[in-house]
Amino acid sequence: MLLANLAATSAELAATSSRLRKVELMAQVLRDADPDEVLATVAFLSGELTQRRTGVGWAALRDLPVPATESTLTVHDVDAAFESIAALTGAGSAAERRRQVDVLFGAATAEEQGFLSGLARGDLRQGALESLVVDALARAAELPLVDVRRAVMLRGSPGPVAQAVLAPGVDRTLALQQFRLEVGRPVQPMLAQTAPTVGEALERTGPAAVEWKLDGIRVQVHKSGDDVRVYTRTLDEIGDRLPEVVEVVHALAVSSAVLDGEAIALRPDGRPLPFQVTGSRVGSKVDVDRARGETPLTLYVFDALHLDGEDLLGWTYAERHDAMAAALPDALLVPRLVTDNAADATAFLDEALSKGHEGVVVKSLEATYDAGRRGAAWVKVKPVHTLDLVVLAVEWGSGRRKGWLSNIHLGARDPGTGGFVMLGKTFKGLTDEMLRWQTERFTELKVDDDGWVVRVDPVQVVEIAFDGVQTSSRYPGGMALRFARVVRYRDDKPASEADTVDDVRALRPT
Repeated sequence: MLLANLAATSAELAATSSRLRKVELMAQVLRDADPDEVLATVAFLSGELTQRRTGVGWAALRDLPVPATESTLTVHDVDAAFESIAALTGAGSAAERRRQVDVLFGAATAEEQGFLSGLARGDLRQGALESLVVDALARAAELPLVDVRRAVMLRGSPGPVAQAVLAPGVDRTLALQQFRLEVGRPVQPMLAQTAPTVGEALERTGPAAVEWKLDGIRVQVHKSGDDVRVYTRTLDEIGDRLPEVVEVVHALAVSSAVLDGEAIALRPDGRPLPFQVTGSRVGSKVDVDRARGETPLTLYVFDALHLDGEDLLGWTYAERHDAMAAALPDALLVPRLVTDNAADATAFLDEALSKGHEGVVVKSLEATYDAGRRGAAWVKVKPVHTLDLVVLAVEWGSGRRKGWLSNIHLGARDPGTGGFVMLGKTFKGLTDEMLRWQTERFTELKVDDDGWVVRVDPVQVVEIAFDGVQTSSRYPGGMALRFARVVRYRDDKPASEADTVDDVRALRPT
C-alpha cells in the first residue's frame, strides 16, 4: 500500500471529530493493507512506529530535503527504512542516520513528509487512539468488538492481533481464539475510575472490597517454575532491577502465577517513603545490590490473573481474591475491608491515610479482570484532588529562578481528538531539585523556544494537586484548576494514560 494512502487517511482523521467516521476510515485502510504491512499499518494508525526507539530526534527533522513530486513510497518501505535507522550504533552512526533520514524523506512528497515527521516525533495529531484502532480492527475483520478487545488486552498491543485475523484465508474466529493469557507475556493492567468519596464509589460498585491505595510502582509479576519476571504498567521488564521482588515470588508455593500488585519503599515503621524514592529505585539500573541495601522494596499483591495452571481472568474478584489468599502469605496481601457501608469504608479510608497511604481503591466483588480498561468496577478515592496531566510547554523563570525552566503549562488528554486541552499553569510545589530536573528534561523535549515559552513534546506526565475546577474563559476548555501545585512527575505513566478532559469536567461543581 502506498504511504500516500495512509497520509491522506491521517489528514482525514485529523479533520473529523466523528468517532464512527474515524473508525470506518481506519477499517478501510486495514482492509487495503498487504499482509506484510499490517503490523506497521496498525502502528502508523496509532501514531507510532513499530520500532520503539529510532534515534531520530527533533534536530534531525528540522532541515528536510526537498520533497518528491510523485508518491512512490510504500508502508513496507517506510517501516524497513526506520528499522535500518534504529539498528545504527557505534562510531559514525549519527552521520549515517542523518544520511538515511535524508534518503527516506527525500523520497516522500510534502504531505508524506509531514506524516513521517509526526510519526518520528511521536506527535501525530490525528485523533486515532489505540482504542479506536481496536474498534477499526473489529470492523475490518467483521469480528465482535468485545472479543477483539480482549485479544488485544491479552497480547498487549493490536498489531499482532491484526496480523492474525487479517491474514489471507484464515478462519478469523479461530485466529482470535489463539490469544490467551500466557505466563511470561504481560497483559495491560486493569485501571480505576475516580470518585470524591467512598460513598459515591460504593454507589457505582455495590458491595465491594475497599483496599489501601499504595503510592508505589504498579508491577505485574509472572512466575513459571523457577522463572520470575517483573513488568511495569507499560509492560517493560524490570526484574533485574528488583531482585527482592523476584525472590519473594520465586519462594511462593505455586508452580505458576500472574500477580498484580505494587512495589513500594517503606520506612522501618511501615509508613511509605516519598514516591520519588520508590521511583528512583525502580528506575536505577546501576549497582542494584547497593540500591537494594539502601532502599529495599516491599511487594504487595492485590489481584491474581493466573494461579497453578488456572486462568482467573473470567472469575469474579471475590473468587480471585479467595484463590490468591489461599496461595499467598497474608503479609503479601494489600489490607482490605469488604463492605457496602459508607461509614465503615470511610473509617477504613481514614486508617489508610493515618498510615501515610494515598487513599483507597473500591473494587466490585462481582467484577472480572477487565485488562486494559478503566471501567466502573474499580474506583479510587483520594482525599485531595489530583490529576495526572501532560506538560505542554514551560516558561523560563525570572528572579531566583532565572536560567531555569519554571512555570509549566498543563494539559488534559482529549480522547476525541488525540490532542490535549490546556487547563492552566503552575510553578507551585517545585523544589530546587525538581527545577533542575525539569530544566534538563524539557530541554530534551523542546520543540521550539521563543525566548520565554518553550513548547515541548507532550509526553511527560505530572501529578497535580488542586483545590477545585472553575469556569474560565482564558483557556480553550472553558475551565481551569484552582491553586494547582506539582506533586510529582510520573515517569511510570505514559501520556496515553493521563487523565482526560472529561475526568476534569466531572470534578467541576454543577
